[in-house]
Amino acid sequence: MLRYILSRLGQSLILLVIVSCIGFCVLSLAPGGPLSQFALSPGMTQEQLAKIAEQMGLNRPLPVQYIDWLSHLFVGDWGQSYRDGQPVLAVIGRHLFATLLLMGTATVISVTLGSAIGIFSALKRGGAFDYTMTVFAMVALSIPTFWFGLVAIYVFSLNLGWLPAGNMYTVGDGSVLDYLRHLILPAMVLALVDVAIWSRYMRTSTLNVIKQDFVRTARAKGLTSRRVLFKHIVGNSLVPMITLAGLQLPMVLGGALVTETVFTWPGMGRLFLDSLGYNDYPVVMGLLMASAILVLVGNLAADLIVALIDPRIRLD
Repeated sequence: MLRYILSRLGQSLILLVIVSCIGFCVLSLAPGGPLSQFALSPGMTQEQLAKIAEQMGLNRPLPVQYIDWLSHLFVGDWGQSYRDGQPVLAVIGRHLFATLLLMGTATVISVTLGSAIGIFSALKRGGAFDYTMTVFAMVALSIPTFWFGLVAIYVFSLNLGWLPAGNMYTVGDGSVLDYLRHLILPAMVLALVDVAIWSRYMRTSTLNVIKQDFVRTARAKGLTSRRVLFKHIVGNSLVPMITLAGLQLPMVLGGALVTETVFTWPGMGRLFLDSLGYNDYPVVMGLLMASAILVLVGNLAADLIVALIDPRIRLD
């Protein structure tokens, strides 16, 4: 197990370097560049721009800039924001909790609801519920997240007035109930697609488990249907779903970017778009690396959990 963890950490380190190299090169090709914001200042001359570029190290060759940035990254110095001069880690840290709260809530909703729908659809295979949930999954997968978010705001905020239309809390309130009211809409919108995906995968996994010999043996021993379901079917059906949870992290992060923008949720996704608009490249690169780290850690954790709960799997 220890050898496997060390091996995965080494692979993750290599992947982070590759991701950072690609991201750094792509940003360097973006039109305008980091100096474009300074060029808009009234009275800015070419000599002043050249001096700023020298101070920021932008006049050096791109490989030299990348190696210098990467060397500082590994010692915890992720650079300074072009917008306000704050350390990049501090800027990301102020938005990390909001994103983790939104993603965590959406994941709990999608896993719980999607698993329940998938299991019941498998048990009632070919019935009205199964067909209805199949149609729901196809529709949910076809609806753009931003469109569903705008419809949710129009219905539940503007027309009915039940829930807030955006932000994370009400200024001057900040109670737990206030946080929950602001969290419901974006979490449900973010979870919609994942509920459809989880229900389809869980249905397939449950159907495969039902066909196994140990389920038939349990029923032959006279165990009640309830006990067979919860002791033998549900647990074994969830094992491959843990791996799916790790693989779903990039999709959840991508969905969070759109959802946070629609609901003005102060998370990493909204910060990413704001930083792109301002050409704040250090923050953009920091967010790219933070997202990559979250995905790699999530996949490693999923593999370890599967190995711990399933004795058939060995990590060498």
